[in-house]
Amino acid sequence: MLFSQPAFLFAFLPLVVGVHLVLPRALGNAWLLLASLVFYAWGEGAYVGLLVASLAANHVFGRLVARAQARGRSGRGVVALAAAANLALLFTFKYAAWLLAELAAAPGLAALAEPAAWAERHLALPLGISFYTFQALSFVLDVARRDAAAPRSPLDFGVYLALFPQLVAGPIVRYRDVAEQLRTRTVALAGFAEGVRRFTFGLAKKVLVADVLGGVADDVFALDGAARSPSLAWVGIVCYTLQIYFDFSGYSDMAIGLGRMLGFTFPENFLYPYVSRSVTEFWRRWHISLSTWFRDYLYVPLGGNRRGRARTYTNLVIVFVLCGLWHGAAWTFVVWGLFHGALLIAERAGLRGLLDRAPRVVATAFTLGSVMLGWVVFRADDLPHALEYLGALFGLAGGGPLAHTVALHVDRYELTTMFAGALFAAPLHPTFLAWRARRASGTLGLDLLESSATLALGALAAMALADQTSTPFLYFRF
Repeated sequence: MLFSQPAFLFAFLPLVVGVHLVLPRALGNAWLLLASLVFYAWGEGAYVGLLVASLAANHVFGRLVARAQARGRSGRGVVALAAAANLALLFTFKYAAWLLAELAAAPGLAALAEPAAWAERHLALPLGISFYTFQALSFVLDVARRDAAAPRSPLDFGVYLALFPQLVAGPIVRYRDVAEQLRTRTVALAGFAEGVRRFTFGLAKKVLVADVLGGVADDVFALDGAARSPSLAWVGIVCYTLQIYFDFSGYSDMAIGLGRMLGFTFPENFLYPYVSRSVTEFWRRWHISLSTWFRDYLYVPLGGNRRGRARTYTNLVIVFVLCGLWHGAAWTFVVWGLFHGALLIAERAGLRGLLDRAPRVVATAFTLGSVMLGWVVFRADDLPHALEYLGALFGLAGGGPLAHTVALHVDRYELTTMFAGALFAAPLHPTFLAWRARRASGTLGLDLLESSATLALGALAAMALADQTSTPFLYFRF
Protein backbone atom coordinates (compact mmCIF):
# COMPACT_ATOMS: atom_id res chain seq x y z
CA MET A 1 0.00 0.00 0.00
CA LEU A 2 1.63 3.22 -1.18
CA PHE A 3 1.32 6.45 0.77
CA SER A 4 0.37 8.10 -2.52
CA GLN A 5 -2.49 5.71 -3.34
CA PRO A 6 -6.13 6.78 -2.83
CA ALA A 7 -6.76 3.64 -0.74
CA PHE A 8 -4.19 4.84 1.77
CA LEU A 9 -4.96 8.56 1.65
CA PHE A 10 -8.74 8.38 1.81
CA ALA A 11 -9.46 5.12 3.64
CA PHE A 12 -6.60 3.56 5.61
CA LEU A 13 -5.02 6.74 6.96
CA PRO A 14 -8.21 8.50 8.16
CA LEU A 15 -9.42 5.28 9.78
CA VAL A 16 -6.17 4.52 11.58
CA VAL A 17 -5.55 8.08 12.76
CA GLY A 18 -9.18 8.69 13.69
CA VAL A 19 -9.49 5.55 15.81
CA HIS A 20 -6.09 6.19 17.40
CA LEU A 21 -7.19 9.65 18.50
CA VAL A 22 -10.25 8.38 20.38
CA LEU A 23 -8.80 5.20 21.88
CA PRO A 24 -7.48 5.25 25.44
CA ARG A 25 -3.70 5.10 25.62
CA ALA A 26 -3.73 1.49 26.83
CA LEU A 27 -5.33 0.36 23.56
CA GLY A 28 -3.53 2.74 21.21
CA ASN A 29 -0.48 0.54 20.73
CA ALA A 30 -2.58 -2.57 20.10
CA TRP A 31 -4.52 -0.69 17.42
CA LEU A 32 -1.34 0.60 15.77
CA LEU A 33 0.25 -2.86 15.71
CA LEU A 34 -2.87 -4.37 14.16
CA ALA A 35 -3.09 -1.58 11.58
CA SER A 36 0.62 -1.91 10.76
CA LEU A 37 0.37 -5.66 10.18
CA VAL A 38 -2.67 -5.12 7.92
CA PHE A 39 -0.74 -2.41 6.07
CA TYR A 40 2.17 -4.80 5.48
CA ALA A 41 -0.01 -7.79 4.60
CA TRP A 42 -1.88 -5.67 2.03
CA GLY A 43 1.12 -5.78 -0.28
CA GLU A 44 3.18 -8.68 1.02
CA GLY A 45 0.62 -11.32 1.93
CA ALA A 46 2.22 -14.29 3.66
CA TYR A 47 5.48 -12.40 4.22
CA VAL A 48 3.75 -10.68 7.12
CA GLY A 49 4.53 -13.92 8.96
CA LEU A 50 8.23 -13.25 8.41
CA LEU A 51 7.83 -9.80 9.99
CA VAL A 52 5.96 -11.28 12.97
CA ALA A 53 8.65 -13.94 13.41
CA SER A 54 11.38 -11.28 13.37
CA LEU A 55 9.39 -9.23 15.86
CA ALA A 56 8.91 -12.13 18.27
CA ALA A 57 12.48 -13.44 17.99
CA ASN A 58 14.16 -10.08 18.52
CA HIS A 59 11.95 -9.25 21.50
CA VAL A 60 13.07 -12.54 23.06
CA PHE A 61 16.72 -11.81 22.19
CA GLY A 62 16.49 -8.42 23.89
CA ARG A 63 14.90 -9.89 27.00
CA LEU A 64 17.53 -12.67 27.18
CA VAL A 65 20.35 -10.14 26.94
CA ALA A 66 18.75 -8.03 29.70
CA ARG A 67 18.30 -11.12 31.89
CA ALA A 68 21.94 -12.16 31.38
CA GLN A 69 23.11 -8.67 32.36
CA ALA A 70 20.93 -8.73 35.45
CA ARG A 71 22.81 -11.88 36.49
CA GLY A 72 26.18 -10.24 35.98
CA ARG A 73 26.94 -11.73 32.57
CA SER A 74 27.48 -9.88 29.28
CA GLY A 75 24.96 -11.74 27.13
CA ARG A 76 27.43 -11.80 24.22
CA GLY A 77 26.34 -15.27 23.18
CA VAL A 78 22.76 -14.10 22.78
CA VAL A 79 23.93 -11.03 20.87
CA ALA A 80 25.94 -13.23 18.51
CA LEU A 81 22.92 -15.48 17.99
CA ALA A 82 20.68 -12.47 17.33
CA ALA A 83 23.14 -11.01 14.83
CA ALA A 84 23.47 -14.36 13.07
CA ALA A 85 19.71 -14.89 12.93
CA ASN A 86 18.95 -11.40 11.61
CA LEU A 87 21.73 -11.42 9.04
CA ALA A 88 20.84 -14.96 7.93
CA LEU A 89 17.26 -13.81 7.33
CA LEU A 90 18.46 -10.85 5.29
CA PHE A 91 20.99 -12.94 3.37
CA THR A 92 18.50 -15.68 2.50
CA PHE A 93 15.90 -13.43 0.95
CA LYS A 94 18.10 -10.68 -0.45
CA TYR A 95 21.40 -12.24 -1.51
CA ALA A 96 21.09 -16.03 -1.80
CA ALA A 97 19.69 -16.10 -5.35
CA TRP A 98 22.25 -13.56 -6.60
CA LEU A 99 25.21 -15.30 -4.97
CA LEU A 100 24.16 -18.73 -6.25
CA ALA A 101 23.76 -17.33 -9.78
CA GLU A 102 27.21 -15.73 -9.62
CA LEU A 103 28.77 -18.97 -8.37
CA ALA A 104 26.94 -21.05 -10.99
CA ALA A 105 28.62 -18.96 -13.72
CA ALA A 106 32.08 -19.87 -12.39
CA PRO A 107 34.00 -22.82 -13.93
CA GLY A 108 33.18 -26.14 -12.31
CA LEU A 109 30.14 -24.86 -10.41
CA ALA A 110 27.44 -25.30 -13.06
CA ALA A 111 25.59 -27.67 -10.70
CA LEU A 112 24.52 -24.59 -8.72
CA ALA A 113 22.45 -23.33 -11.66
CA GLU A 114 19.36 -25.28 -10.59
CA PRO A 115 19.46 -24.10 -6.93
CA ALA A 116 20.03 -20.57 -8.22
CA ALA A 117 16.97 -20.81 -10.46
CA TRP A 118 14.90 -22.20 -7.59
CA ALA A 119 15.98 -19.36 -5.31
CA GLU A 120 15.18 -16.79 -8.02
CA ARG A 121 11.65 -18.22 -8.37
CA HIS A 122 10.81 -18.73 -4.72
CA LEU A 123 12.77 -16.21 -2.65
CA ALA A 124 11.14 -12.91 -3.54
CA LEU A 125 12.47 -9.88 -1.68
CA PRO A 126 10.06 -8.93 1.14
CA LEU A 127 9.32 -5.22 1.32
CA GLY A 128 11.26 -3.40 3.98
CA ILE A 129 13.35 -6.36 5.11
CA SER A 130 16.57 -4.32 4.99
CA PHE A 131 15.01 -1.64 7.18
CA TYR A 132 13.27 -3.71 9.82
CA THR A 133 16.19 -6.13 10.10
CA PHE A 134 18.65 -3.31 10.79
CA GLN A 135 16.18 -1.75 13.19
CA ALA A 136 15.74 -5.01 15.10
CA LEU A 137 19.49 -5.63 15.22
CA SER A 138 20.14 -2.12 16.55
CA PHE A 139 17.65 -2.83 19.36
CA VAL A 140 19.50 -5.95 20.52
CA LEU A 141 22.87 -4.22 20.27
CA ASP A 142 21.64 -1.19 22.21
CA VAL A 143 20.29 -3.44 24.97
CA ALA A 144 23.68 -5.18 25.11
CA ARG A 145 25.41 -1.79 25.37
CA ARG A 146 22.93 -0.69 28.05
CA ASP A 147 21.85 2.16 25.79
CA ALA A 148 18.26 0.88 25.87
CA ALA A 149 16.14 -1.17 28.23
CA ALA A 150 14.42 -4.22 26.76
CA PRO A 151 10.64 -3.77 27.11
CA ARG A 152 8.71 -6.42 28.96
CA SER A 153 5.73 -5.89 26.71
CA PRO A 154 6.01 -7.52 23.26
CA LEU A 155 3.28 -5.10 22.21
CA ASP A 156 5.51 -2.05 22.70
CA PHE A 157 8.34 -3.71 20.82
CA GLY A 158 5.95 -4.79 18.07
CA VAL A 159 4.81 -1.21 17.51
CA TYR A 160 8.43 -0.05 17.44
CA LEU A 161 9.45 -2.58 14.79
CA ALA A 162 6.31 -2.71 12.65
CA LEU A 163 4.91 0.83 12.84
CA PHE A 164 3.60 1.43 9.33
CA PRO A 165 4.88 4.99 8.66
CA GLN A 166 8.53 3.89 8.56
CA LEU A 167 8.19 0.11 8.22
CA VAL A 168 9.17 -0.40 4.59
CA ALA A 169 11.57 2.47 3.82
CA GLY A 170 12.70 4.07 7.05
CA PRO A 171 14.01 6.15 8.60
CA ILE A 172 15.77 3.50 10.69
CA VAL A 173 14.63 4.36 14.21
CA ARG A 174 16.54 3.41 17.37
CA TYR A 175 14.41 1.92 20.13
CA ARG A 176 15.95 4.22 22.72
CA ASP A 177 14.67 7.24 20.75
CA VAL A 178 11.02 6.17 20.91
CA ALA A 179 10.85 4.01 24.06
CA GLU A 180 9.30 6.76 26.16
CA GLN A 181 6.97 7.81 23.34
CA LEU A 182 5.62 4.26 23.11
CA ARG A 183 4.44 4.56 26.70
CA THR A 184 3.52 8.21 27.26
CA ARG A 185 3.00 9.98 23.93
CA THR A 186 0.23 12.49 23.41
CA VAL A 187 -1.19 13.92 20.20
CA ALA A 188 -1.31 17.71 20.53
CA LEU A 189 -3.05 19.92 17.99
CA ALA A 190 0.16 21.73 17.05
CA GLY A 191 2.04 18.46 16.55
CA PHE A 192 -0.80 16.99 14.51
CA ALA A 193 -0.93 20.09 12.29
CA GLU A 194 2.84 19.93 11.80
CA GLY A 195 2.48 16.26 10.86
CA VAL A 196 -0.15 17.08 8.23
CA ARG A 197 2.07 19.82 6.79
CA ARG A 198 5.13 17.55 6.70
CA PHE A 199 3.16 14.71 5.10
CA THR A 200 1.75 17.06 2.47
CA PHE A 201 5.20 18.36 1.58
CA GLY A 202 6.48 14.80 1.24
CA LEU A 203 3.55 13.79 -0.94
CA ALA A 204 4.18 16.79 -3.20
CA LYS A 205 7.86 15.87 -3.47
CA LYS A 206 6.95 12.37 -4.59
CA VAL A 207 4.07 13.11 -6.94
CA LEU A 208 4.96 16.52 -8.37
CA VAL A 209 8.73 16.10 -8.77
CA ALA A 210 10.05 12.54 -8.35
CA ASP A 211 7.41 10.78 -10.47
CA VAL A 212 7.62 13.37 -13.24
CA LEU A 213 11.42 13.34 -13.50
CA GLY A 214 11.56 9.59 -12.94
CA GLY A 215 9.76 9.05 -16.23
CA VAL A 216 12.42 11.05 -18.07
CA ALA A 217 15.26 9.22 -16.31
CA ASP A 218 13.74 5.83 -17.09
CA ASP A 219 13.38 6.70 -20.78
CA VAL A 220 16.94 7.96 -21.11
CA PHE A 221 18.53 5.06 -19.23
CA ALA A 222 16.51 2.59 -21.32
CA LEU A 223 17.80 3.93 -24.64
CA ASP A 224 20.22 1.99 -26.79
CA GLY A 225 23.72 3.40 -26.40
CA ALA A 226 23.82 4.78 -29.95
CA ALA A 227 20.65 6.80 -29.30
CA ARG A 228 21.99 8.59 -26.22
CA SER A 229 23.76 11.87 -26.97
CA PRO A 230 25.97 13.53 -24.33
CA SER A 231 23.41 16.29 -23.69
CA LEU A 232 20.61 13.75 -23.30
CA ALA A 233 22.76 11.59 -21.03
CA TRP A 234 23.32 14.59 -18.74
CA VAL A 235 19.60 15.35 -18.74
CA GLY A 236 18.92 11.75 -17.76
CA ILE A 237 21.30 11.71 -14.82
CA VAL A 238 20.17 15.16 -13.63
CA CYS A 239 16.60 13.86 -13.62
CA TYR A 240 17.60 10.72 -11.73
CA THR A 241 19.65 12.74 -9.23
CA LEU A 242 16.57 14.82 -8.46
CA GLN A 243 14.21 11.83 -8.62
CA ILE A 244 16.03 9.73 -6.03
CA TYR A 245 16.33 12.68 -3.65
CA PHE A 246 12.72 13.84 -3.91
CA ASP A 247 11.41 10.26 -3.90
CA PHE A 248 13.29 9.11 -0.82
CA SER A 249 13.28 12.38 1.12
CA GLY A 250 9.59 12.68 0.23
CA TYR A 251 8.94 9.25 1.76
CA SER A 252 10.92 10.25 4.85
CA ASP A 253 8.90 13.47 5.14
CA MET A 254 5.68 11.49 4.91
CA ALA A 255 6.89 8.97 7.49
CA ILE A 256 7.91 11.74 9.89
CA GLY A 257 4.61 13.52 9.29
CA LEU A 258 2.56 10.39 9.91
CA GLY A 259 4.54 9.78 13.08
CA ARG A 260 3.70 13.28 14.31
CA MET A 261 0.00 12.63 13.66
CA LEU A 262 0.29 9.59 15.93
CA GLY A 263 2.34 11.33 18.62
CA PHE A 264 5.81 10.08 17.60
CA THR A 265 8.88 12.14 16.75
CA PHE A 266 11.15 10.34 14.28
CA PRO A 267 14.69 11.49 13.45
CA GLU A 268 15.42 13.53 10.35
CA ASN A 269 16.73 11.49 7.45
CA PHE A 270 17.80 14.20 4.99
CA LEU A 271 19.37 17.64 5.42
CA TYR A 272 19.66 19.01 1.87
CA PRO A 273 22.58 16.76 0.86
CA TYR A 274 23.10 18.30 -2.59
CA VAL A 275 24.53 21.51 -1.10
CA SER A 276 27.35 19.58 0.61
CA ARG A 277 30.92 20.81 0.18
CA SER A 278 32.41 17.30 0.41
CA VAL A 279 31.34 13.68 0.15
CA THR A 280 32.00 13.37 3.89
CA GLU A 281 29.42 16.11 4.45
CA PHE A 282 27.10 14.49 1.90
CA TRP A 283 26.93 11.34 4.01
CA ARG A 284 26.10 13.41 7.08
CA ARG A 285 23.10 14.77 5.18
CA TRP A 286 21.95 11.82 3.01
CA HIS A 287 19.98 8.90 4.49
CA ILE A 288 21.23 9.92 7.92
CA SER A 289 19.65 7.02 9.77
CA LEU A 290 21.54 4.50 7.60
CA SER A 291 24.90 6.29 7.64
CA THR A 292 24.76 6.67 11.44
CA TRP A 293 23.75 2.99 11.75
CA PHE A 294 26.85 1.91 9.86
CA ARG A 295 28.98 4.37 11.83
CA ASP A 296 27.75 3.25 15.26
CA TYR A 297 27.39 -0.49 14.69
CA LEU A 298 30.17 -1.24 12.19
CA TYR A 299 32.72 1.55 11.61
CA VAL A 300 33.33 2.39 15.28
CA PRO A 301 33.47 -1.27 16.44
CA LEU A 302 35.97 -1.97 13.63
CA GLY A 303 38.18 0.70 15.15
CA GLY A 304 36.98 3.75 13.25
CA ASN A 305 39.87 6.16 12.74
CA ARG A 306 41.63 5.28 16.01
CA ARG A 307 44.11 2.67 14.73
CA GLY A 308 46.14 4.44 12.11
CA ARG A 309 45.62 5.59 8.56
CA ALA A 310 45.76 2.18 6.85
CA ARG A 311 43.18 0.69 9.24
CA THR A 312 40.93 3.74 8.82
CA TYR A 313 40.99 3.39 5.04
CA THR A 314 40.29 -0.33 5.29
CA ASN A 315 37.36 0.32 7.62
CA LEU A 316 35.92 2.89 5.20
CA VAL A 317 36.11 0.42 2.32
CA ILE A 318 34.44 -2.34 4.36
CA VAL A 319 31.65 -0.02 5.51
CA PHE A 320 30.87 1.34 2.07
CA VAL A 321 31.03 -2.00 0.28
CA LEU A 322 28.49 -3.28 2.81
CA CYS A 323 26.50 -0.05 2.46
CA GLY A 324 26.37 -0.67 -1.28
CA LEU A 325 25.30 -4.28 -0.80
CA TRP A 326 22.64 -3.17 1.69
CA HIS A 327 20.98 -1.36 -1.21
CA GLY A 328 20.81 -4.46 -3.37
CA ALA A 329 22.35 -7.70 -4.57
CA ALA A 330 24.22 -6.51 -7.67
CA TRP A 331 27.76 -5.61 -8.66
CA THR A 332 26.60 -2.09 -9.49
CA PHE A 333 25.86 -1.50 -5.80
CA VAL A 334 29.23 -2.94 -4.80
CA VAL A 335 31.04 -0.63 -7.22
CA TRP A 336 28.92 2.32 -6.07
CA GLY A 337 29.95 1.61 -2.48
CA LEU A 338 33.61 1.27 -3.47
CA PHE A 339 33.40 4.57 -5.36
CA HIS A 340 32.09 6.42 -2.32
CA GLY A 341 34.61 4.70 -0.07
CA ALA A 342 37.42 5.80 -2.41
CA LEU A 343 36.12 9.39 -2.39
CA LEU A 344 36.11 9.43 1.41
CA ILE A 345 39.64 8.03 1.51
CA ALA A 346 40.76 10.71 -0.96
CA GLU A 347 39.21 13.38 1.25
CA ARG A 348 41.01 12.05 4.31
CA ALA A 349 44.26 11.94 2.33
CA GLY A 350 44.13 15.65 1.51
CA LEU A 351 41.26 16.35 -0.87
CA ARG A 352 39.06 17.56 1.99
CA GLY A 353 41.54 20.33 2.79
CA LEU A 354 41.48 21.49 -0.83
CA LEU A 355 37.68 21.51 -0.85
CA ASP A 356 37.57 23.45 2.41
CA ARG A 357 39.84 26.14 0.96
CA ALA A 358 38.09 26.30 -2.39
CA PRO A 359 35.19 28.69 -3.02
CA ARG A 360 31.94 27.15 -1.84
CA VAL A 361 30.49 26.95 -5.35
CA VAL A 362 33.55 25.02 -6.58
CA ALA A 363 33.51 22.56 -3.65
CA THR A 364 29.76 22.01 -3.96
CA ALA A 365 29.96 21.54 -7.74
CA PHE A 366 32.76 18.99 -7.36
CA THR A 367 30.85 17.08 -4.67
CA LEU A 368 27.58 17.09 -6.58
CA GLY A 369 29.32 16.04 -9.79
CA SER A 370 30.99 13.14 -7.97
CA VAL A 371 27.69 12.06 -6.42
CA MET A 372 25.99 12.21 -9.85
CA LEU A 373 28.63 9.97 -11.41
CA GLY A 374 27.99 7.53 -8.59
CA TRP A 375 24.26 7.67 -9.27
CA VAL A 376 24.94 6.48 -12.84
CA VAL A 377 26.39 3.23 -11.49
CA PHE A 378 23.66 2.99 -8.84
CA ARG A 379 20.87 3.37 -11.44
CA ALA A 380 22.36 1.29 -14.27
CA ASP A 381 21.09 -2.23 -14.97
CA ASP A 382 24.61 -3.69 -14.84
CA LEU A 383 28.24 -2.63 -15.05
CA PRO A 384 28.46 -2.60 -18.89
CA HIS A 385 25.36 -0.37 -18.95
CA ALA A 386 27.00 1.93 -16.38
CA LEU A 387 30.23 2.17 -18.39
CA GLU A 388 28.31 2.87 -21.57
CA TYR A 389 26.31 5.62 -19.88
CA LEU A 390 29.39 7.19 -18.31
CA GLY A 391 31.01 7.17 -21.73
CA ALA A 392 28.00 8.98 -23.19
CA LEU A 393 28.27 11.70 -20.54
CA PHE A 394 31.76 12.57 -21.80
CA GLY A 395 31.18 11.98 -25.50
CA LEU A 396 33.00 8.65 -25.56
CA ALA A 397 29.95 6.57 -26.49
CA GLY A 398 26.69 7.13 -28.35
CA GLY A 399 25.92 10.45 -29.93
CA GLY A 400 25.83 9.09 -33.50
CA PRO A 401 23.46 10.12 -36.30
CA LEU A 402 20.63 8.18 -34.64
CA ALA A 403 21.04 9.95 -31.31
CA HIS A 404 17.86 11.35 -29.78
CA THR A 405 17.54 15.05 -29.09
CA VAL A 406 16.68 16.35 -25.63
CA ALA A 407 13.40 17.74 -27.02
CA LEU A 408 12.19 14.20 -27.75
CA HIS A 409 12.24 13.36 -24.04
CA VAL A 410 11.74 16.61 -22.16
CA ASP A 411 8.79 18.96 -22.63
CA ARG A 412 8.21 22.33 -20.99
CA TYR A 413 6.44 20.85 -17.99
CA GLU A 414 9.28 18.44 -17.30
CA LEU A 415 11.86 21.20 -17.83
CA THR A 416 9.99 23.41 -15.35
CA THR A 417 9.91 20.50 -12.89
CA MET A 418 13.67 20.06 -13.28
CA PHE A 419 14.20 23.73 -12.48
CA ALA A 420 11.84 23.61 -9.49
CA GLY A 421 13.53 20.43 -8.23
CA ALA A 422 16.98 21.99 -8.46
CA LEU A 423 15.69 25.07 -6.65
CA PHE A 424 13.99 23.22 -3.79
CA ALA A 425 16.85 20.76 -3.32
CA ALA A 426 18.52 23.79 -1.72
CA PRO A 427 17.56 24.76 1.88
CA LEU A 428 15.05 27.47 0.95
CA HIS A 429 12.41 26.42 3.46
CA PRO A 430 14.75 26.35 6.51
CA THR A 431 16.04 29.76 5.44
CA PHE A 432 12.46 31.03 5.34
CA LEU A 433 11.72 29.56 8.78
CA ALA A 434 14.87 31.09 10.28
CA TRP A 435 14.02 34.48 8.78
CA ARG A 436 10.47 34.27 10.12
CA ALA A 437 11.74 33.35 13.60
CA ARG A 438 13.91 36.46 13.67
CA ARG A 439 10.96 38.73 13.01
CA ALA A 440 9.54 40.24 16.18
CA SER A 441 6.15 40.95 14.62
CA GLY A 442 4.17 40.58 11.45
CA THR A 443 4.39 36.79 11.31
CA LEU A 444 0.65 36.19 10.90
CA GLY A 445 0.85 36.92 7.20
CA LEU A 446 3.83 34.57 6.87
CA ASP A 447 1.95 31.82 8.73
CA LEU A 448 -0.97 32.27 6.37
CA LEU A 449 1.40 32.15 3.42
CA GLU A 450 2.89 28.85 4.59
CA SER A 451 -0.56 27.38 5.27
CA SER A 452 -1.75 28.48 1.84
CA ALA A 453 1.33 26.92 0.23
CA THR A 454 0.63 23.65 2.05
CA LEU A 455 -2.98 23.62 0.86
CA ALA A 456 -1.91 24.44 -2.68
CA LEU A 457 0.67 21.67 -2.72
CA GLY A 458 -1.87 19.21 -1.35
CA ALA A 459 -4.40 20.19 -4.02
CA LEU A 460 -1.83 19.94 -6.81
CA ALA A 461 -0.67 16.54 -5.55
CA ALA A 462 -4.29 15.31 -5.39
CA MET A 463 -4.93 16.47 -8.96
CA ALA A 464 -1.73 14.82 -10.13
CA LEU A 465 -2.71 11.56 -8.43
CA ALA A 466 -6.06 11.64 -10.21
CA ASP A 467 -4.26 11.96 -13.53
CA GLN A 468 -1.52 9.35 -13.12
CA THR A 469 -0.77 5.91 -11.78
CA SER A 470 1.13 5.90 -8.50
CA THR A 471 4.64 4.48 -8.75
CA PRO A 472 6.39 2.63 -5.91
CA PHE A 473 9.01 4.47 -3.89
CA LEU A 474 12.53 3.70 -5.13
CA TYR A 475 13.69 2.46 -1.72
CA PHE A 476 10.92 -0.14 -1.60
CA ARG A 477 13.29 -2.17 -3.81
CA PHE A 478 16.04 -2.15 -1.20
